[in-house]
Amino acid sequence: MKSTTLVCAVSAALCAAAFPLKAEELLAKQLAGPPEEFSAMQRPAIAEAPIMSKSAVVPMELSAKGSSWSTRLPAENGQLKFAVVNPGAAPLELSLQGPNGQQISASQMSARSKRSGIFEGGVNLPAEMYELNVAGDGEWQLNARGSSKTAGRALLILEGDPDDMLASWQANDSQKVKQPVLIAASLLSDADAGLVGPMAQRLGRLQQAKLSITAPNGDRSEVPMFDDGQHADGLAGDGVFGGRFLPKQAGNHLVQVVAHGRAAAGHAVLRTAEHVVPVLDSDLQLGAAGLSVSKSGEQRVQISLPVATAKNAGHFRTYAEVWGHNAAGEPVAVAWIGGMSALSKGQLTLNLDQRWLDRSGAGAPFELRNLRIEDPDHFVVLAKADSLALPLQRAASKAAGDIQIDDEMRQGPRPVAFDSAKGTGSRLLLVHGYCSGGVWPTSHFSNASTFLDANKSRSHDQFAQLIKSFGNTWNSYGVVAHSQGGAAALHLYTYYWSGLDNAGSGRLIQSVGTPYQGTNLAGILATLGSWFGVGCGTNDNLTYSGASSWLSGIPTSSRAKVNYYTTSFKSTNWWTNDYCNFATDLVLSDPEDGTTEKAKGQLSGAVNRGHTNGQCHTTGMRDPAQYKDSSRNATMNSNAAR
Repeated sequence: MKSTTLVCAVSAALCAAAFPLKAEELLAKQLAGPPEEFSAMQRPAIAEAPIMSKSAVVPMELSAKGSSWSTRLPAENGQLKFAVVNPGAAPLELSLQGPNGQQISASQMSARSKRSGIFEGGVNLPAEMYELNVAGDGEWQLNARGSSKTAGRALLILEGDPDDMLASWQANDSQKVKQPVLIAASLLSDADAGLVGPMAQRLGRLQQAKLSITAPNGDRSEVPMFDDGQHADGLAGDGVFGGRFLPKQAGNHLVQVVAHGRAAAGHAVLRTAEHVVPVLDSDLQLGAAGLSVSKSGEQRVQISLPVATAKNAGHFRTYAEVWGHNAAGEPVAVAWIGGMSALSKGQLTLNLDQRWLDRSGAGAPFELRNLRIEDPDHFVVLAKADSLALPLQRAASKAAGDIQIDDEMRQGPRPVAFDSAKGTGSRLLLVHGYCSGGVWPTSHFSNASTFLDANKSRSHDQFAQLIKSFGNTWNSYGVVAHSQGGAAALHLYTYYWSGLDNAGSGRLIQSVGTPYQGTNLAGILATLGSWFGVGCGTNDNLTYSGASSWLSGIPTSSRAKVNYYTTSFKSTNWWTNDYCNFATDLVLSDPEDGTTEKAKGQLSGAVNRGHTNGQCHTTGMRDPAQYKDSSRNATMNSNAAR
């Protein structure tokens, strides 16, 4: 079949569709699921998705020609391995002085460097890599001298021993203007154990730490971190440090933990962790009136949730658990309900299919538990309640257990507006990722159309709305996606009615290199963008914590629609270091594709189609780009739903 390709350059009108929608335009699904999914739909616990860092990112600023800059770098395991990202026209003159007076001159440093760069997420910056074997451990002084005529900035990325990991996490869930944000950190002995905080066994101990904060307007500040038991740091003297800052404006704040400590072996360690913290200016709160319930169909009820706000509009992500009681008065779990809900006349709505009540056998009194309302772009909790009385009057059903869960119970009825506004024909949509362009070779696909929102940073929700608007041309479609495009397609299928719901048999969503659990590179790219004024902007959905918050609203039934692939660099031999990009390799855990770590590219509940060595995330890296694999593309094309 001959390939047909259509490129959509997103216009201003289309971009507008990604932002606050009216209730009649939302076409949101009325999500629900059984009690067995309660745990999977819960918000991640504090410290559940920490940044695990083996590296340090150090800003370098030289004021003018001939000016100098220096810092101390700890050698670990007899090795110094670092990259200097330098967009300046002239190179820096670097030299090293060891703890015992050893000297490595600028000319010797130049002879030991490898040149490449960071080419990802709209960042295109040259870099030089240095890997030096030194005698023993100790702190070396790195000296840099500027040779350009004007002031310049560079960035140092230092890799340490991956057995000495810095774990850093946000220690509270407050992310509103003028409410404190708490960040904690500690050194861990086993990065794979997933243990953080006072209960973790440590290789060494932090000795001092601070928070370096860049506000959305570019203002920079620093605050100390403490191990005194009063800064969300556990017990005083337990090796966990905590710090807090008070955001004064809305937007993404870049918060870097800068930590110095000692490994168990006694040598110094320097680590940083780069957090992207979205802060919202919201006054949304639950209204004083109670919940109200009305019939919305033959077997459905609509639950109206009063909210009060003078600042917020648009739509919100909601979640709640429905509980009732049995004849003995014992609590019975019924179902979870939620999805996207448009704010209308001071109310948000949740919907419940009464078959969930029949299936559970529960009767009155009913209540909503663990209610939360989140913004749709950052998944920050704006309001919550542990329990609210739900005025449903229903006796326990004798049909308990006889109800088979179907799509309408999980997604709600198809809206009339959706069925009456279908496009024509079917397509396979080829979707790119964050801050990217049309990457898929169109000749590898048939009956395919290329979505293009070139070089932009979008939240998953905004991205999904744009895919939906583009896809409205056709009645049905499947998706082949790269990187963030896979998460955006899953978000679209989960929350909104679209041509994905009309697709025929086959694989509905296929993705390659999608960081479903986030990537440490999100914070690094934010640091690069902030320091050098490059890139497409920060994207907190792609951080570890942001991805974890997003996934807490994605049910298993939606995840099952995804088929995904991961790749990583080609391993050449056991005695050399392999990488896709040497600069990003310093901050990512192997195996990785230069952007996405294999471990963080996994999506629980989806179909893992395998891992390929010798392919990198994008062009400009050491191995071929993963989206150019003609064999895999042919497989995805032939198996795709349309």
